[in-house]
Amino acid sequence: MSAPPATALAWASADPYAAALRAGRGPLFLRRSDGWLLPLEVERWCARADAVDRDVLDRCEGTVLDVGCGPGRLVAELAGQGRTVLGIDVSGAAVDHTVRLGGQALRRSVFEPLPGEGRWGTVLLMDGNVGIGGDPSALLDRAAELLRPGGLLIAETAPVDIDERVHVRITDAHTAAAGAAFPWARIGTPALLRYARGWERSGQWTAGGRRFAALRSRSASSSAEPPKRTAVISSQRARKPSGDSPVPSR
Repeated sequence: MSAPPATALAWASADPYAAALRAGRGPLFLRRSDGWLLPLEVERWCARADAVDRDVLDRCEGTVLDVGCGPGRLVAELAGQGRTVLGIDVSGAAVDHTVRLGGQALRRSVFEPLPGEGRWGTVLLMDGNVGIGGDPSALLDRAAELLRPGGLLIAETAPVDIDERVHVRITDAHTAAAGAAFPWARIGTPALLRYARGWERSGQWTAGGRRFAALRSRSASSSAEPPKRTAVISSQRARKPSGDSPVPSR
């Protein structure tokens, strides 16, 4: 399956995004053509995982794939616990930041070939990443391809009931827009559940003003692996992974 080129290329080449990650702070926005701005929480993304994040990570099962990992706070937190986790992001700055934190990450779109396809225990779509590509149905279909039978998808949804498809640009406080416009989606939990055909609802919750939903493949078996029973990566030192490692061992 090929990457949505507009989305991947826009984030990969966005100088304001890379600069914000290097600085660890914004302001940074997604900007619609009508001037509407969606603030991006760069400071929170660049900080350590907070209590809300850790609660989400405690729900993860087996090996974890963090889609759109950004600067890598979640990957680093799981790696520090000895969990098998890989982050993917189209931004080289994000991947480099994740590796410096001691996590493993690849510069890759979720729609490109990935290691361990069909064997991941949990896929994460945090921090609005359920909007990647501007097509929630396609993203859910791709997540199902990545997960093992009975695997878990945890998505952070918009804090309001919304189902919006937009074209946006990445911008900071100094430029009107940077790069080409690309498709994005903002969806709340009700919309996500409407798109989740072929999935079992596994829970939804609100914490710290943020909203989440968990979905599971309908092929789950009674022998599904419980949380945190994972292999330990042989080394969690800050290094860039080679090739397509790590790959779930089973």
